[in-house]
Amino acid sequence: MTLKGARERRVATGGVELCVAELGDPEQPTVVLVHGYPDSKEVWSEVAVRLADRFHVVLYDVRGHGRSTAPRPLRGGFTLAKLTDDFLAVADAVSPDRPVHLVGHDWGSVQSWEFVTVGRTEGRIASFTSISGPSLDHFGHWINARVKRPTPRRVSQLLGQGAKSWYVYLLHTPALPELAWRGPLGKRWPGILQRVEKVPAGDYPTSSLPSDAARGAWLYRDNVRARLTRPRADAYAHAPVQLITPQGDAFLSERLYDDLEQWVPQLTRRTLPAKHWVPRTRPDQLTSWIEEFIMSVDGGRPEPKATGRHADRFGGQLVLVTGAGSGIGRATTFAFAEAGARVVAVDRDAEAAARTAELSRLIGAPEAWAETADVADEQAMEKLAEKVHREYGVLDVLVNNAGIGLSGSFFATTSEDWRKVLDVNLWGVIHGCRIFGARMAERGQGGHIVNIASAAAFQPSRALPAYSTSKAAVLMLSECLRAELAGQGIGVSAICPGIVNTNITATARFAGVDEAEERRRQKNSARLYGLRNYPPEKVAEAILDAVTRNRAVVPVTPEARGAHALSRLMPGALRRLARVEPKV
Repeated sequence: MTLKGARERRVATGGVELCVAELGDPEQPTVVLVHGYPDSKEVWSEVAVRLADRFHVVLYDVRGHGRSTAPRPLRGGFTLAKLTDDFLAVADAVSPDRPVHLVGHDWGSVQSWEFVTVGRTEGRIASFTSISGPSLDHFGHWINARVKRPTPRRVSQLLGQGAKSWYVYLLHTPALPELAWRGPLGKRWPGILQRVEKVPAGDYPTSSLPSDAARGAWLYRDNVRARLTRPRADAYAHAPVQLITPQGDAFLSERLYDDLEQWVPQLTRRTLPAKHWVPRTRPDQLTSWIEEFIMSVDGGRPEPKATGRHADRFGGQLVLVTGAGSGIGRATTFAFAEAGARVVAVDRDAEAAARTAELSRLIGAPEAWAETADVADEQAMEKLAEKVHREYGVLDVLVNNAGIGLSGSFFATTSEDWRKVLDVNLWGVIHGCRIFGARMAERGQGGHIVNIASAAAFQPSRALPAYSTSKAAVLMLSECLRAELAGQGIGVSAICPGIVNTNITATARFAGVDEAEERRRQKNSARLYGLRNYPPEKVAEAILDAVTRNRAVVPVTPEARGAHALSRLMPGALRRLARVEPKV
């Protein structure tokens, strides 16, 4: 198979001929993409075409794979030393005068760690992005440290990675892997990737898969045992490294990289809520991170200012927050900005949205935009979505936060009161989920939707029938949507704050009273919430944590957690408490 629009050449090295494909302008910085096992260079096709707009992109079939020839004999033909020879031959052919930016996935990353830590490649590699493939030397030292100084935690880590490495043991058995790949496994592999890894159907894997996988078993046989038992002591990276770790990787534990800073002086960490084959399932995010990293290394873009503890997870991602002009919405926008996300601050108040966006850029957001929209207006939300997707891209995270407060007995609450609170609190969430969530699903690369509900969703109150109903509906909507979107890699979280010190109390409506009484109650409520003084920044932190951990329902504040527990364990107690008329 030939990559569409690619220029191909053959590069001779060490008794084999490598098939090398090139995309983009050769005058631009060169990015070399190295594939893993049991893949060929086509695993990178989605990332390559995206990078080609800005870079000179080079892909090659590793020896014995795809359209590259195989060494004879196979045994001893796949050592890391020979793979390093291949890389240098490709780099000299495609970029003889400038160092290249290296990106590796799976075994492409494993061998690239060798490239970036041996002396003979120094000066030929400008940067390295590692995805789902550790250095065998670092892995060997990681094992030795846990064997020599065992603790319950370290033993657990060792056993956990040992279980994940089950396939490595099988690949060392004689003849069995070759028979499996040339037989039933080779035929079923595309279906397995689609079902288990959610890899989209299409022109990958290629027809060479059975022979690629059979010959590629020697990558493991020629290198793994030797390096893990005798790891190099000088395996220090001589170029900046970006580590991208899929959190759902079935083959590698995140703990493998705990000690990486001692080997890599310039290390940038990223995490991704995805499985192993991210070049196929998350090409947009990979492309964004690779571009950002290369530009920072080459000096074309400053290093990201993000310093928050979630920077490895949200850096460069696109996040939209409604109701971002104040309170929880503004705090949440700031938290994502601090984590390095690109943020879109949406609010009915154009000036407040603009201020949030301006401060977000100062805090750490590489880009921040302000947009004005009323979430209750479906047409306005449609127009907003069209602009966002056209100018900024498809969202990675959506936070439906905009809401209004309404207090008053059921019979004092008019139909118009009900309509207003449901339009914003419920329909605003529905519009956001439907309009923006649909684009997430169409893209097919995952994402996350956060809906701000309330402790009132599970804590009944005689004083909040309309508000509680709207928030209970948001909670159930979130649960239903979470079930529907789980298979598409899109998480949905319902955040249920309790009493939080925001200006919602100053703007809340009180049904059945005159204006003077309403102002008095607003003032008293604001005073009580101020005395409670639970900051919106803590809710924002809970939101980022919910996205990171893909949590379904998150009560925030002690009273919210207590009410949630009572709603499940002692619902009768909550019903009795609901009869108490609050003094405002």
